[in-house]
Amino acid sequence: MNAVSRNELKALRAVLEIDVNNHPGVMSHIVGLFARRACNVEGILCLPVGDGRQSRIWLLVNEDGRLAQMIRQVDKLEDVLAIRRHAGDHAVFAGLTDHFRP
Repeated sequence: MNAVSRNELKALRAVLEIDVNNHPGVMSHIVGLFARRACNVEGILCLPVGDGRQSRIWLLVNEDGRLAQMIRQVDKLEDVLAIRRHAGDHAVFAGLTDHFRP
């Protein structure tokens, strides 16, 4: 197996920052979209925003040719308010991904 450096691994990933209406089932709808298309979600972080009626979800996903289409499909979901794409080394997962790597 070829060795992959940490920087190369980060370049192969993207972080999606998604603002959503906060109610039961929203996270399931979003990650289910990835699962149905055989796209692995490497990391998930979700926190309520403001008064709790909205949440922000960060997904660490693999960067491949399907990602642009996946972003468009997530953006069409009823409870998704906004979606932003960041590089795989985004600060929200930076410390966690380094900590849990063997």
